[in-house]
Parts: sequence; C-alpha cells; structure tokens
Amino acid sequence: MDVRRSAERYPGGDPQAGIQSWHAFSFGPHYDPDNLRFGAVIACNEERLAPGAGFGEHPHSHTEIVTWVVEGELSHRDSTGQLTRVRPGDVQRLSSAAGVRHVERNDSDSPLTFVQMWLAPLEPGGEPSYEIVHGIADSTPYAVPEAGAMLHVRRLVPGERTAVPDAVHVYVHVVRGEVRLGGAELGPGDAARITDARDLVVEAAATGAEVLMWEML
Repeated sequence: MDVRRSAERYPGGDPQAGIQSWHAFSFGPHYDPDNLRFGAVIACNEERLAPGAGFGEHPHSHTEIVTWVVEGELSHRDSTGQLTRVRPGDVQRLSSAAGVRHVERNDSDSPLTFVQMWLAPLEPGGEPSYEIVHGIADSTPYAVPEAGAMLHVRRLVPGERTAVPDAVHVYVHVVRGEVRLGGAELGPGDAARITDARDLVVEAAATGAEVLMWEML
C-alpha cells in the first residue's frame, strides 16, 4: 500500500480566475514520469471554483472522466448536446472516446468543490457518451466497463467500517473526514494506492468520512 498525502499533490488552476486545483498524478506542466497512473486511474483532481468561475470549452479524447461533487453545483455542457447540473451525491461520467468538447462552470452563488477522476480506457476510439446518476446509494457500485473499473462510494458514520474490494488495483481517495486503513491514518485529500488488495477494511474516525474507492483490473 502506497499512501500519498494531500500536501504532496501538485497545485494548479488559476487562482486569479477563481480556480484552485490539486493534482494527485502527473498533470500538465507538473510532469512526473514516476507518477503517471495507477491501474486505470491517470488523474485525480480536486477542483475548487468560485462563483462564476469555470473551465471554458476544451477537448478530451480516449479518457473516461468521472466527477464527484463535494459541495456546490457543477454546470456541465458538452458537444454531445448534454446540459446538466451535477450536485453532491451524483456521479457524472463523460466518455470522451474518439473526441468530445465540454465546459465546466460554477454558475451558482456558492463555492463549488468537486473531485474529477480520469481513467484510461481498455480500447481507444469509439463514440463519446454521457451519463449522470443522481443520488447514488452507498450500496450501489458504479461500473465503468470501458476502463475495467468500478467506483464504490462510502459515506461512513463515526466508527463505521467498510471492506476494501479485493482486487489487483484499488485506489482509495478520502473526500472528507478521517479514516484508518491498513494501519495508516488518512485525512481529507489523502489517498492510498493498493496492489493485490485482500481483506482490508476502512474504518471512519470520530468525525465520520466520505471515501471514493476504485476497484480495477
């Protein structure tokens, strides 16, 4: 198990434009050949957008983009014709396939925080697609078969325990709160990259916790 701390993430964004970003993997000008991916995950970005701030239209290709809103409301528009609002508890996936363009903005009067995770597909190309699941339940895994991956969302009350999936690769990201995992204490923004996960448990501390876990090939 390789624990990566919140403070180790690369800062990015454009603070003067109301955009603050923290990147867990090599990203943009922050090139690190030893930190390009883990399993299918090639990016895990925490984004904070001030009211009225956002990312203008930009392209993606050959990437599965999954977004989890922590607080606020994300406005999404893309070249497939989708125009949606993503709120806490929703899972949004944009399969960029052979190519798609999209816009992400905070059109509300409140700050927006979201975690966006990029996964490499098993096969390149195809037609872009979009999906949003509103209010996903903890007991409902979200499959991204194009990347051979499954997302597990866990919102734990203080002291609650939940099993880590047994898998070749598991990526655990703590959204909020504190947890214990395999003898390590993890806080907000911390992550664990686990190879050949077996019989592991996440336990929430007295604060409770919200955790995202990717189960991968």
